[in-house]
Amino acid sequence: MPDDDLISTLRQAVELSPNNLPLRRHLAETLLTLGHSDEAQKEFRAAIALAPDDLELKLGLARAFAAAGKMSAALVVVEDLLTHQDHPPKAQLLYARLLRGKHPDAAAKAYRRAVEADPSLADPMLARQLGESPSTPYNTGSGSASASIADRDEGHAFAEIVEDAQNDNESPEAGDGTERLAELEKPRLSFADVGGMEKLKEEIAAKILLPIRQPELYKAYGKKAGGGILMYGPPGCGKTFLARATAGEVRAGFIAVGIHDVLDMWIGSSERNLHAIFQQAREHAPCVLFFDEVDALGASRSDMRGNAGRHLINQFLAEMDGAKSDNDGVLILAATNAPWHLDSAFRRPGRFDRVIFVPPPDADARAAILRLLLRDKPSRDIDHETVARKADHFSGADLAATIELAVEAKLRDAARTGHILPLTTKDLLAAMKDQKPTTREWFATARNHAVYSNVGGIYDDILKYLKLL
Repeated sequence: MPDDDLISTLRQAVELSPNNLPLRRHLAETLLTLGHSDEAQKEFRAAIALAPDDLELKLGLARAFAAAGKMSAALVVVEDLLTHQDHPPKAQLLYARLLRGKHPDAAAKAYRRAVEADPSLADPMLARQLGESPSTPYNTGSGSASASIADRDEGHAFAEIVEDAQNDNESPEAGDGTERLAELEKPRLSFADVGGMEKLKEEIAAKILLPIRQPELYKAYGKKAGGGILMYGPPGCGKTFLARATAGEVRAGFIAVGIHDVLDMWIGSSERNLHAIFQQAREHAPCVLFFDEVDALGASRSDMRGNAGRHLINQFLAEMDGAKSDNDGVLILAATNAPWHLDSAFRRPGRFDRVIFVPPPDADARAAILRLLLRDKPSRDIDHETVARKADHFSGADLAATIELAVEAKLRDAARTGHILPLTTKDLLAAMKDQKPTTREWFATARNHAVYSNVGGIYDDILKYLKLL
């Protein structure tokens, strides 16, 4: 199949099943392999939005950045990856290739770590450039020689792309001087696609949606459309999904901002990137600007040793205040799993003046989520209420994982029989035994902050949920 036809076919499949993570991953990798690095970035971002903790996807995004010549962005993502103990060995190899021109000692160290973790990653050409021994075998573990050679050839081809991009597109000493823009989307989701969260929807409607739908009413009272809402709670409970649905409700633009969209290794570049993203939202108002894991960009300044992070937070606060620009029509949503790490200045009125706890879904919401998750899968006589009652403390992500386990088991049966077999209540309950709620670990940490650091009652909602208040 010609390359264009292959990409077109994959795109059509993704449009039909936008939440199919393996399909999106395959499209992103295909685009990157065929040299469409800018489009690959978009698909990797979309896949990461579905699976924020998938390190392989983040590595793919870093590779796409590097292939496009965005070396600073690639370094930011790779350095974040390397903070995870279970990072892919290929992250060290990419790190070595990114550093080899200006920091050969650090590059050599990263190369050694990559090869020690996975000997099949050995690259004699790169090793010689770094002054390392090129004699390490390509594959000392299991697997075929042909697969190892294919990996090696892919690595050489990618190394050439990185080297060309380094030579042609970036001057590491001074940075490239250009601001980094995030992707502007037009989500098709609405609140009808969000299971449960009725109280949260009402808060967002009052704060964000009504000023856009009835601007003349708000203008009469001197109120502008815009403002900020901070959502916090255990991971996997739908904060990001709700933000997209908010934009879809009013057909507004949506910009999802991750740390890799802002952070840059060069002094002053991160602040310029953040200003450019806010300016992009102002130019496309009404626009929902969503900061996921906002504590990574707005950590408490009292915990910082250097000045770089402080400057970025000051810039963030100034952009939210609209000190030099009008934020009318810019709707700022942010999510965090650790609100106790966020600088207290963000909670001042006029910034994130609504701080909302997003708990795990209750039984009714879990049933609604199950219906939404199962609507495009073959099923028969599912008792959603029974499954929901058994899934106490499950997040939306936990429910999605449960369904995936049930689907995998059903696929094995379908493969043996050659027929499509529908999911049943029994299948979901069986899968639930292998999927434990991930929210309990978060509450163990949150409880201590709520009990001992509840200044001004900010964590009262956690105490109420735990029935401690």
